[in-house]
Amino acid sequence: MRYVGRFAPSPTGPLHLGSLLAAVGSYLDARNAAGRWLLRIDDIDGARCRPAWSDQLRSTLRHFALHHDDEPVWQSARGARYAAALRQLTERDLLFRCRCTRRELAEEGEPCCVRDCRRHDYPLTESSLRLDLSALPALDTVDRSLGVIRFDPNLQRDVVVQRRDGVIAYQLAVVVDDTDQGITDVVRGADLLATTGLQLAIHHALGLNPPRYLHLPVLTEADGSKLAKSRYSAALDETAAASLLRRSLDYLQQAQPPPQIQRPSELLHSAVLSWDPARLVGLSEVRLSSD
Repeated sequence: MRYVGRFAPSPTGPLHLGSLLAAVGSYLDARNAAGRWLLRIDDIDGARCRPAWSDQLRSTLRHFALHHDDEPVWQSARGARYAAALRQLTERDLLFRCRCTRRELAEEGEPCCVRDCRRHDYPLTESSLRLDLSALPALDTVDRSLGVIRFDPNLQRDVVVQRRDGVIAYQLAVVVDDTDQGITDVVRGADLLATTGLQLAIHHALGLNPPRYLHLPVLTEADGSKLAKSRYSAALDETAAASLLRRSLDYLQQAQPPPQIQRPSELLHSAVLSWDPARLVGLSEVRLSSD
């Protein structure tokens, strides 16, 4: 099976250093395997996504010589496919409507339905649609950098697949999209590691084979917190593409191209040849310096 990878940003703002790290890692892994690298715009949440950000992120990728194969896929244009997946899950009697609010779940410290919603047929406008995974077995996959990822239905038996405002949930959309695009390998930040088990379960519920996973280290502030509104989370400086690519290689524990190589395209070509994901094993976080 030929390798097919992807980069799937949400256009809620400009690409920053953390998103560059994910793009570079997924690009290098795909090209090193002589595979295809696709771009998907995860703009399913129209309230947060903006066309202007989509245009800017595509421009930024070009400035960094991160050239994708084929035309981008837009989640906002794929409503029919998500509806078909919901029908399939409905036919398998795996969906139920849930009126639990985020506040109730937070108070209970519980990600699953805390009422007896399964016994009721609430109007969809007053409820979210959840996938009942309680009958599933425990599911495992081996991440190429972080080891075994497990979905335990006893701990997280329900997952929202459609919000009460009608928007399809990311967890379902990403499974349908990756399958339709023929994605064999998902390379992304370890901040999304917690969602992987749920996506394994959704693959299983739909009778689909999941891709392989490689989770890259997440960039954090010097104190270990998420990237704040600092220079690290600011929009990428496209005029400094070469130096930012080299910095990304350092964060990914990869060998640096010779110093005389300056053009982004040549830097990436050299990095593809020396790409070694084994250097990422056990690495889930990279802290930025405090200077």
